[in-house]
Amino acid sequence: MQLAGKNIRGCTACGKCFEKQDKQCVVNNDILNECIGKMLDSDGIILASPTYFADVSAEMKALIERAGFVAKANNDMFSHKVGAAVVAVRRGGAIHAFDTINHFFFISQMIVPGSSYWNIGIGLAPGDVKTDDEGIATMKTLGANMAWLMKKIHE
Repeated sequence: MQLAGKNIRGCTACGKCFEKQDKQCVVNNDILNECIGKMLDSDGIILASPTYFADVSAEMKALIERAGFVAKANNDMFSHKVGAAVVAVRRGGAIHAFDTINHFFFISQMIVPGSSYWNIGIGLAPGDVKTDDEGIATMKTLGANMAWLMKKIHE
């Protein structure tokens, strides 16, 4: 699902998700509950973000905050799912953005596969990452490792 250009805001810490425990955020006028539903239905979750000022986009941060609270309020509903972070960057700050996404996975008790390097693609303009041969190789390894891990979990 694409978050860019979508109306999604951060958590207000209202606590309603803990009161209702219905696997939904009480704020229902944006894409978040649809994202949560797709995350619940999946075995594996890849969260990807461009790097803005050494962190994830505001939309990704909003998803992490709100989906994270809803998951905690509902008995860690993402636990044991496989999660992978992917980050696009022009120059610097990618490791912090990568860590932000992985912190969500770890606090949600998810399983994170490794790759051959950090899951980072380098480029400035749309499509530039297609020329990042090392980044592409890293993503292929990540995909293979993620598929292998999900298969092993379901055996």
